Amino acid sequence: MERRGERDCKENVEGRFPLTFWEVAGASAVVGAFVLGLACVYLTMPASDYSFLKLPRSLEDIQILRDHLEDYTSDYTVQVLVGYCIVYIFMQTFMIPGTVFMSLLAGSLFGVFKGVALVVFTATAGASSCYFLSKLIGRPLVSFLWPEQLSFFQAQVILDAFGSLPFLDEATYLMKYFPFIF
Repeated sequence: MERRGERDCKENVEGRFPLTFWEVAGASAVVGAFVLGLACVYLTMPASDYSFLKLPRSLEDIQILRDHLEDYTSDYTVQVLVGYCIVYIFMQTFMIPGTVFMSLLAGSLFGVFKGVALVVFTATAGASSCYFLSKLIGRPLVSFLWPEQLSFFQAQVILDAFGSLPFLDEATYLMKYFPFIF
C-alpha cells in the first residue's frame, strides 16, 4: 500500500509544479489579507512622525515604542489594537523573531490582564495560520524540492520508531504525565 508521501514524491519526479491552483490561491489570500490589514491600519493612523515605529528587538526599543504609542493608544485604541494584532499574527505566521518583545509591549500598552488575553489570542491565531500555510503548501513543496531526503526521513521514523529521534522520547514521556501542557 502506497502512502501519501511516497505518492507525492513519485508524482513530483515528473517535473510538474507541486502546488495546485487552489493551494496557491489560499496562500496568496493569507498574504494578501495581511498586506491589506497593515495598509488599512497605516492609512487610518493620523499624520505624524512614525520614525519610532519598528519591531522591538530589545527592552530599550520596547520602552521607546511604549512611550510614543501610549498617546496613540489613548486616542486611537482600535487602530493600535488592530495594528498590534495584525503585526503579531504576521510575525507568528511567518516565524519572524521578536514576538517575545511584542508580548512585553502588549503588557506595557494595554495592562497585564488585557495584554495576556491579547497575546494568547494573537499567538494562537498566528500559530494556527502558520500551521494552515504549512499544511497547505509546505508538504507539496518539500516533496518537490527534496524527495529523497523526505523519503529517507520518513523511513527512519518508521523503522526506528522514534529511537533515532531522542527528543521525541522525552516529549512522549512528558505528554503521558502532563497531558494538560500539551
